Amino acid sequence: MYKHRVFITEDQIQARLVALAEQLDRDYAGRTLNIVCILKGAAVFVADLIRLLHIPVILHFLKVSSYTDGAESSGTVHLHFSSVTDLEARHVLVIEDILDTGITMDYLIKHMTATKPASLRYCVLLDKPERRKIDIRPDYVGFEIADYFVIGYGLDYNELGRNLRYIAILEE
Repeated sequence: MYKHRVFITEDQIQARLVALAEQLDRDYAGRTLNIVCILKGAAVFVADLIRLLHIPVILHFLKVSSYTDGAESSGTVHLHFSSVTDLEARHVLVIEDILDTGITMDYLIKHMTATKPASLRYCVLLDKPERRKIDIRPDYVGFEIADYFVIGYGLDYNELGRNLRYIAILEE
């Protein structure tokens, strides 16, 4: 398959999910939260996170990519399809697997702002600030990491590795 080494364990991920869920429950108390899951990478993260929430949640899906085959971003964002319904006047949380260059998140901010939500925030499982090309910061972060190519827990390399229960560094 491919060589990798465990970087963030399943237990570390689960502990961080509990903390994020508690923060979201506080921040959105008394409101319905519309979560926009960015496919495919955030699917595992979102599935585990929403089951820990005690607030009402409406789940939407959006498939966006800036990667072609391999490990390098193409720099061009592609919106493949959307099941996002009308988000006007709703509280929206966009959830992505990883924030690196900021190009995709910048695109999403512009796209989602046009829907005129009551509030709009961003949550990422992994944040790689040293890769940033656009000055952008998520509202909620699972883990801040250095510039490693990682797989597992929804993240992939050529569609493989998403099913790992932990996050691993891909080795050459």
